[in-house]
Amino acid sequence: MTPAPVVFLVDVDNTLLDNDRIQDDLKRHLEREFGALCRDRYWAILEALFVELGYRDYLGALQRYRTEHPHDVHLMAMSSYLVDYPFANRLYPGSLDVLEKLRASGPTVILSDGDVVFQPRKVQRSGIWEAVEGHVLIYIHKEEELDDVARRYPAQHYVLVDDKPRILAAVKEAWGERVTTIFPRQGQYARDAKAYRPADLTVERIGDLLTHDLSELLSPEVTR
Repeated sequence: MTPAPVVFLVDVDNTLLDNDRIQDDLKRHLEREFGALCRDRYWAILEALFVELGYRDYLGALQRYRTEHPHDVHLMAMSSYLVDYPFANRLYPGSLDVLEKLRASGPTVILSDGDVVFQPRKVQRSGIWEAVEGHVLIYIHKEEELDDVARRYPAQHYVLVDDKPRILAAVKEAWGERVTTIFPRQGQYARDAKAYRPADLTVERIGDLLTHDLSELLSPEVTR
């Protein structure tokens, strides 16, 4: 396969989709329908799985919660809330327009972490899957799968858009000048930026890329 001049790799949670608000909605729903104790216990399980797996496994946390409450018939309603959540309502302004703009300059691929059920559902129901015509990669630890990414989408240069400074720094360490990293400073990980190597380009929100000159992203020497 002939390498493309550039391939854009774009994260989902807190990059295109306001995952912090989704979590807030879920907490409110749990408290309203099941009480504060249920909310707190479910969230404790969710965070423990995050430490264990490296991503938030919402359905896995529900399964683990179920083992503690095997006779709670309300858990089915809880799973329906997760699966049927209107993710499209939580897209950041301009998210799909940014994907359209990137696609005009090169292949654009969703590069995300997550489980094999809930994360694809989120990408599909939000409209992101359709916006990139199904070019979606979901790994357990995406920063450890760069060889697979390059095999599936070979390119002379990559542009990675991600809200997590840790991921941006890890990919920059691995790929060096082969990648330009972009940090949308939004979501809960924005405060982590000082702990890691700065991204090549920082924007306040994903929609800012609509007015950005993409041509400079193809150069390894991006103006900071």
